Amino acid sequence: MRPPATRPKPLLPPRGGSGSARAQPGAALLAAMITVALIATLAAAALWQQWRGVEIEAAERARAQADWILTGALDWGRLILAGDARNSSTDHLGEPWAVPLAEARLSTFLAAGESGGNAADADADAAPDLDAFLSGQVTDLQSRLNLMNLALGSAQDQLLAITIFTRLFELLNLPASELGALQRGLLAARQAMAGDSAAAGGGNSDGNAAILPQRFEQLTWLGLSRETLATLAPHATLLPDAGITPLNLNTASAEAIYAALPGIDLAKARQLVSLRQQAHFRSAADALGRIGAASSANAWVGVRSNYFEIQGRLRLDNLTLQEVAVVRRGRTSSGQTVTPLWRVRTPLTAP
Repeated sequence: MRPPATRPKPLLPPRGGSGSARAQPGAALLAAMITVALIATLAAAALWQQWRGVEIEAAERARAQADWILTGALDWGRLILAGDARNSSTDHLGEPWAVPLAEARLSTFLAAGESGGNAADADADAAPDLDAFLSGQVTDLQSRLNLMNLALGSAQDQLLAITIFTRLFELLNLPASELGALQRGLLAARQAMAGDSAAAGGGNSDGNAAILPQRFEQLTWLGLSRETLATLAPHATLLPDAGITPLNLNTASAEAIYAALPGIDLAKARQLVSLRQQAHFRSAADALGRIGAASSANAWVGVRSNYFEIQGRLRLDNLTLQEVAVVRRGRTSSGQTVTPLWRVRTPLTAP
């Protein structure tokens, strides 16, 4: 008998072969996920770079527009002050420079300047491109007492300046010790600056000498507290005048007038403020004569001003900027000049 036929055993795949076959689709899926993640990362980076470039360009454009507009506001104030000096020998609160500019949309002015065409259509066309609002005002800085008068050259002038500011400090209930420290600091700073100028060829200078402030808020360097500065601000200022800076009786507060004229009381000073609203003073003698005070010559008061503050405020989209500039008005052989002494620009809101 033949033995029964046996069927050949099927060939089995190598051990682990099915796992490798399953690993190939998994590896492909992982590679695809990595590729997608890489592409998404690169796309996000490119998008961020593009967004950043757009934001930088928008910020630069806003900065350039703001600089252009605020410089124009400063020039506007300078033109008004120069024209006023040609037309008037006195300065008072009834003149054009004293009228504040209420917030106005710049596109309105641009539309008004269009020659021909509908102004409303021009305004609508300009609005999307220049959504800017400007306001401003001009302030007479000689309506305030100049604290630099405390550092005048002669001892007699310094003594009179101390008398004037002592009256003001007492009226405002401010510490007299701060006034003394302020005068000593101003004198030391002015003397140090004069010494540095004299020794400009290589002389020795005191490295510990106080720096002469340029702006009113910098008087904290010389010992004035912020509370004292805030109380003094409506009645005192800091101007770089080498001589006596007279107080303008047409624009000054009653408190400043009272301090500048030791011969009158606060009631008389308030009477002067009331009288000038009816008709401005033509001279210091005219002002003192109206209240029956002695009209002797007084270099500490007058009716003419040379120092002014021009303030402009710009609202451009989501950004609000304020610029303050102090200018000095003078006369040269070519006519009236209005020279900026310093400018400070402050962002009031972030873009």
